[in-house]
Amino acid sequence: MSSSSSNRAESDHSGVLGNVGQYLTFNSGGECYALGILAIKEIIEFGNITKIPMLPLFVRGVINLRGAVVPVIDLAARLYGEQLTAGRRTCVVIVELDTEDGKIELGVVVDAVNEVLELSAKDLAAAPNFGSRIRTDFIRQMARIQDRLVMILALERVLSVDEMAGLVALSQEKSASEQVA
Repeated sequence: MSSSSSNRAESDHSGVLGNVGQYLTFNSGGECYALGILAIKEIIEFGNITKIPMLPLFVRGVINLRGAVVPVIDLAARLYGEQLTAGRRTCVVIVELDTEDGKIELGVVVDAVNEVLELSAKDLAAAPNFGSRIRTDFIRQMARIQDRLVMILALERVLSVDEMAGLVALSQEKSASEQVA
């Protein structure tokens, strides 16, 4: 494999190395998703999240991860607008995201982690195109796993720090205008 394709695979966290990639599959909001394994730092038990007031529903709060303050995002709330009800298998997947300001760590709350799969190019298909009015940019690819399709998430789109910051600002403006009225 060429050096440039190796760097691209590492920088976009797709998990794809040549025609084979490793992906962590997990459930969130009743659906199965996958993330390239290169983006994942660790998986920790759900709990001890410190809530931060006046943030959107999808921002659960922050955790102390070995002295670092790590924001925690509820994936179900981010994708579906409904906060996840924690269960026995609920956990936080710690991911590393490349931003304009450098690498940041985020925690992603998921219903359950399933397994790590190795997928080849024949197992992967392009993200569906529903037209310009329906947003699918958060889907990197679709994976055919046995008899089902699994969305491989484009982590940089789902957890876009700039977009989330904009949503937080919008939420705070709405809250302030409701208090004035």
